[in-house]
Amino acid sequence: MLESATIELPIAGMTCASCAGRVERALTKVPGVAQVSVNLASERAHIQLLGQLDPALLIDAVSQAGYSASLPQDNRASPEDVEQRLRKERWALSLAIVLALPLVLPMLLQPFGIHWMLPAWAQFALATPVQLIFGARFYVAAWKAVKAGAGNMDLLVAIGTSAGYGLSLYEWARAGAGQMPHLYFEASAVVIALVLLGKYLESRAKRQTASAIRALEALRPERAVQVIDGREQDVAISALRLNDLVRVLPGERFPVDGEVVEGQSHADEALISGESLPVPKQPGDKVTGGAINGEGRLLVRTLALGTETVLARIIRLVEDAQAGKAPIQKLVDRVSQVFVPVVLLLALATLLGWWLSGAPIETAIINAVAVLVIACPCALGLATPTAIMAGTGVAARHGILIKDAEALERAHAVRSVVFDKTGTLTSGTPRIVHSHALDGNERQMLQLAGALQRGSEHPLAKAVLDACREQNLTVADVSATQSLTGRGIAGTLHGRDLALGNRRLLDDSGLHNAPLNLLAQAWEAEGRTLSWLIERSPHPQVLGLFAFGDTLKPGAVDAVQQLAAEQISSHLLTGDNRGSAHAVAQALGITDVHAEVLPADKAATVVELKKSGVVAMVGDGINDAPALAAADIGIAMGGGTDVAMHAAGITLMRGDPRLVPAALEISRKTYAKIRQNLFWAFVYNLIGIPLAAFGLLNPVLAGAAMALSSVSVVSNALWLKTWKPKDPTGGDVA
Repeated sequence: MLESATIELPIAGMTCASCAGRVERALTKVPGVAQVSVNLASERAHIQLLGQLDPALLIDAVSQAGYSASLPQDNRASPEDVEQRLRKERWALSLAIVLALPLVLPMLLQPFGIHWMLPAWAQFALATPVQLIFGARFYVAAWKAVKAGAGNMDLLVAIGTSAGYGLSLYEWARAGAGQMPHLYFEASAVVIALVLLGKYLESRAKRQTASAIRALEALRPERAVQVIDGREQDVAISALRLNDLVRVLPGERFPVDGEVVEGQSHADEALISGESLPVPKQPGDKVTGGAINGEGRLLVRTLALGTETVLARIIRLVEDAQAGKAPIQKLVDRVSQVFVPVVLLLALATLLGWWLSGAPIETAIINAVAVLVIACPCALGLATPTAIMAGTGVAARHGILIKDAEALERAHAVRSVVFDKTGTLTSGTPRIVHSHALDGNERQMLQLAGALQRGSEHPLAKAVLDACREQNLTVADVSATQSLTGRGIAGTLHGRDLALGNRRLLDDSGLHNAPLNLLAQAWEAEGRTLSWLIERSPHPQVLGLFAFGDTLKPGAVDAVQQLAAEQISSHLLTGDNRGSAHAVAQALGITDVHAEVLPADKAATVVELKKSGVVAMVGDGINDAPALAAADIGIAMGGGTDVAMHAAGITLMRGDPRLVPAALEISRKTYAKIRQNLFWAFVYNLIGIPLAAFGLLNPVLAGAAMALSSVSVVSNALWLKTWKPKDPTGGDVA
């Protein structure tokens, strides 16, 4: 029995959009199934359950519909299995072409004035294996469809080629001795060979659309070096438990998500987060399973295993997005339900129309065959899922996880982007943004402040010490250190009684009218946090003033500028004070600022903005979750909380704000590919079927056009794999 609310089953035997629709309808009828989405390109069914359900019931429903499914734990074929299947298809295709080529050769030689024809028995000998052996797959699939009371592409191919083959047998049988009848063996054989060619090329292309998932799965190591009481032993990943220690050598992949306990190195996380530069790692830093260790030996404590690792969650998100359907797919599903019956009626109308108008029955049959063969429900079924798979796959490689197809489709229409401030556009950690020494020696002032803050874990103390390190300043030891509760810190350095703290420290020292007051007021108006450095004895005096503030993330300005270039307006929505919010907005070029907004009111602000167009909300914290859910598109920044990620339709694996315009760009390009694919899929049929019905397209050309339509749709989607997010300098973001 299943415990989860969702299940994915691989489906075998689907060949067109009609097949996918029939499997969906069959699974939807199973009691306990809430929703079903069948992806023709990945050949998988994503099923949402109302409760527990035996998978055997689902598999039986698929079988009753004329297809096959397997158990969830076997739901992904290995690369070797896929390659073996392609190899079999390649051999069948090669033999079919070898047998069909002599049949079509006389037609190819006619333009050169060479009139030559194989004898009837030779044509029969060449066409029969193609029709009955290599074409058997179409008969089997067509029979299953008929038993299920439906139609599919295989039914059209089976009826069309059988008509051409049967007509040839009839003409041969009624021909007199010594006569050369007009046969159509080449039409049926070549059509089957062309359809097999199209299916083979389609299989190869579909395999490429799923390359992102395979690349992510390949990052999972199967074994690890476990360390127990100083002894190292090679074990399977499944044998590890939380808090186990593992040794990771230079060049190896991290087998688990964990924390560095010992050693220093760098980690290459490019395939996981899209971060192009190696990330330094030292004790206390987190590492992600699947990333590549750099130059150092590391000892890592295991923090997550199996389905709870970052890599596993990324794979789940990408799979869910690729299994989902974009809203535009609903139109295709409605068309596919009636497509095959309509084509059969058109073929029958073509047959009767030509025959009743006085044309020979042979001509009527061949034109009807052309109608059956040109019709291509495959291209309709592949148009949307192949573009979604390619788009979500390439986005994942650059650190953009698109959770569902609806977010992908809606993101192309975004007109406004609402940014949270702290942790989204800013780093979220204070730094010294202004400083002023009364004697003009700011380096010495920073040294004195650093000495007082040495050993402190306070965020402002870390900001002071970081500034000292950046300027290579030596920090001396302070004696008689004293914490001044609610005011700051004091200590003695080289006989000087020093203190560093806030306005209360200044007031307690009798420095109400201290110099720098005007400067302090200006910095406070910007929303900065101030710290005064004073000497308390023998005569209290101000030595200098520090202003602390959050700093903009690298790429924040570029992100806003890129959005503006696309005519997308940026808004700042924060709970911080107005001074701080307006300072950040001014630095970024954002004019619309909503400051001091309570978490409960953030969603209401987003709803109000939605009245003027499609809105995307970008945030990273728990307090952003309601606003992310309220927006048309929620975008969670990397490093944010799980709550924010669950509420968002798009998750950015890195905290780079430039990934926001990049996510909207890949969404626009993917949606454009969906529209292009659907356009060509419909055009092939809207132009091809009338041409065939009026006798302007023979079955051989019809078969070639049908194969070309599917291949062109998938190939067009694969162009998305070349996409890279760009920054304004012309380099790559990822």
